[in-house]
Amino acid sequence: MRSIHIGLLGLGNVGQGVLRILSANASAIRDRIAARPVIKKILVRSLDKPREVEVDPALLTRDVDEVLSDPDIRVVVELIGGIEPARQYVLRALEAGKHVVTANKALLAECGEELFEVAARQGLDIYFEGSVAGGIPVLRALREGLASDRIDRVVGIVNGTSNYILDAMSRTGVSYARALADAQAAGFAEADPTLDVEGGDAAHKLALLTLVSVGVRVDPNAIPTEGITRVRPFDIRAADELGCVLKSLAIGDYRGEQPVVRVQTTFVPKSHVLAGVRGAYNAVAVSSEALGESMYYGKGAGMMPTGVAVVSDIIEVCRDIVGFTEGGPPPGAFRTIRGSAPGPLDALECENYLCVHVPNIPGVLGRVASCLGRHGVSIKRMNQDTPDAGEAIDMVIITERTAEAKVRAALAEVDAFEFSLAPTHRFRMLGEQPA
Repeated sequence: MRSIHIGLLGLGNVGQGVLRILSANASAIRDRIAARPVIKKILVRSLDKPREVEVDPALLTRDVDEVLSDPDIRVVVELIGGIEPARQYVLRALEAGKHVVTANKALLAECGEELFEVAARQGLDIYFEGSVAGGIPVLRALREGLASDRIDRVVGIVNGTSNYILDAMSRTGVSYARALADAQAAGFAEADPTLDVEGGDAAHKLALLTLVSVGVRVDPNAIPTEGITRVRPFDIRAADELGCVLKSLAIGDYRGEQPVVRVQTTFVPKSHVLAGVRGAYNAVAVSSEALGESMYYGKGAGMMPTGVAVVSDIIEVCRDIVGFTEGGPPPGAFRTIRGSAPGPLDALECENYLCVHVPNIPGVLGRVASCLGRHGVSIKRMNQDTPDAGEAIDMVIITERTAEAKVRAALAEVDAFEFSLAPTHRFRMLGEQPA
């Protein structure tokens, strides 16, 4: 039986998962592609590092040229992460005529235009199922299962760290700091969690979801992004009283000329399917014209879940090689893409949770309500605690569905009041849509 040689860049958590799956399912994989994928070389930082999987030492190398310059290697699997040197390695692999499989969302979100252009020129493909939502085959579903449909909207929980923290705060009432520390101790958060908790990781994934959904490339750095660091137990309790939970969502609306994309901490009704996504799990809800609503749910990270996605990509590229030996690989799905700046959020309409921090003095409530009214922000309900004399008030306001631009203008004025004690806590409520 024909062998297809593979070079692996990186043997960390996911890389070891790939080796485990290729070994455990070797017979089934051979039957599916009528060929035998063979790991020929593995780039590592340390030859002697203890690993959870047994690896033939002869496969290991610290010299990337042994992978990229080997003419027998047809597929390079990049699992080292980050932008550099991953970008240079992938470019070299493509220029050497090798297909690429990667789980590196940052690389593709930041440098995808360059990499896909080189792949197109070389007649090669880049597969990246593992880059979004771990083992959930959401990119394949969007690219293949919904290829005949028009995708209007995606709403997803795509960062397990943020979801783990918010879920812990909701279930146990702990502070953000305590939930983060617990997530770090459990291995769900990095020592420096900034990319996760400030929304950068989710923005990278949303850029790839947008690319696969509608063939539009957006700069992840231009995606409006809000993190979860300002969420307080007070907000968690307020959400519960309103029949909601707080979730960090990546949202893409594709019904207009420009994709309207954002990452935001959102009040999600408990009746919504995303409200029940617990711990470090991921989920993506998709709205499409013909199918309607569909949902993709599962483990969003880890050795085996992401390993499953990477091996699935290896199987697909091997099928291409076996099926098009003489004529070259088939045209890739992303050869013709257009770039676009994200559409403005100003016209989006939604209900809002506002928590205004003010002193307990006469006239404050009236001034805040009057300010909102002047800017066209209608109040649906209002509640305030009853502090002792001289203590500050947390005034909770739920607005009617209102355009984003009006809410922002009103809050800018409220926060500039001489009695304002802190910036207003504002979270959108799920259900936003273009005006």
